Amino acid sequence: MTTLRHIGILAHPLRPQTAPVAEQIAQRLQALGVETWLYTKWQEDEVQAAVGKSDLVVAIGGDGAMLRAARVCAPYDVPVLGVNMGQLGFLTEIDDPENWDTHIDRLLMGNYWIESRMMVRAQLMRNGSIAERADALNDVVISRRHVTSTVRLEMYIDQDWATTYNADALIIATPTGSTAYALATGGPILPPELLNILVVPVAPHLSMDRPIVLSQGAIVDAIPVPNGRTDVVVSLDGRMLWTLQEGDRVRVQASENTSRFIRMRSRNYFYRSLLDRLEPRIPVPSHPKWPTESS
Repeated sequence: MTTLRHIGILAHPLRPQTAPVAEQIAQRLQALGVETWLYTKWQEDEVQAAVGKSDLVVAIGGDGAMLRAARVCAPYDVPVLGVNMGQLGFLTEIDDPENWDTHIDRLLMGNYWIESRMMVRAQLMRNGSIAERADALNDVVISRRHVTSTVRLEMYIDQDWATTYNADALIIATPTGSTAYALATGGPILPPELLNILVVPVAPHLSMDRPIVLSQGAIVDAIPVPNGRTDVVVSLDGRMLWTLQEGDRVRVQASENTSRFIRMRSRNYFYRSLLDRLEPRIPVPSHPKWPTESS
C-alpha cells in the first residue's frame, strides 16, 4: 500500500469553487486513515509549517494554483498533485475534477512517478548586497510598470556583457516557463527535464530579437540603463514583487530548490499534453504510435 501518511490539500484561495472539491478529497483521505490538513484561504507563508510535515500536497485549481503550491513545497522536497479546475492546466495531472476519486485510489496504491522541474532564483542586488530574493517556477520578467513604454536593459551572462535590450520586457524563463509567457512571445519550447535558462525579449526595438537558450549553470544579470525613470519592475511567476532603483541589478540563476510533481501518465506525456492544448482541432491519426519494425 502507500507510504503517504500525511497529505495536505490547498484549494485556490481566489476561486471559491475549488473549496468543495478540496473538502471532498480531505474527507475521503481521512476515511482511509490518512492524516490530512486543508486550507481554502491561505498565503504562502501561512502554510509552510504544515507543508514541512507532509508527504504530499494536493493543489486544486489551474496552473496558478500549481505555481503557488510549487513555491511553497519545493524547499521541503514535497511533491504536488494537481487537480485542474482552471483553463489550461499545463502543470496539473488530474484533468477531470469529477473523477478525482479514481486518481486518489491510484495514488494511495503507489501507482505514480515523481517529475522534477528546475526553478530559478532571482536576487535584487542593491548597493553591493542582496536586498531581496525569491524563487520562480515559470519566469522572471523585467518591464516597465506601464506597458506603453519600453525598458532598456544591459544583459550579462556569467558576468560578461552580452547585449543591451530595448524592449517591452525581458523574460528569463525556466523550461517550465518556456510554455507560458515566453511561448506567447515566440520563444522555443524546452522539455521540462532540461536545466537551462531561456532569455526572451518582448517586442524588441532595434536590438537583439532572438531567444537565447543558455548553458546549464549560467548566471544572468540584468541592469536597467539609467535614464532618470524609476518605474522598472520585476515580476516572478506573474507576481509583481520589486520596483528597481537606479544602480540596482537583477541576478537570475538556477535555484537550489526543485519543484516535484506527481504524475500518473506515461513518462512521455509532455508533448502530447502540450500539443493537445495548442492544436485542439487537429485529429488524432489512426496509428498514433510509431510503427515497430515487426509491423
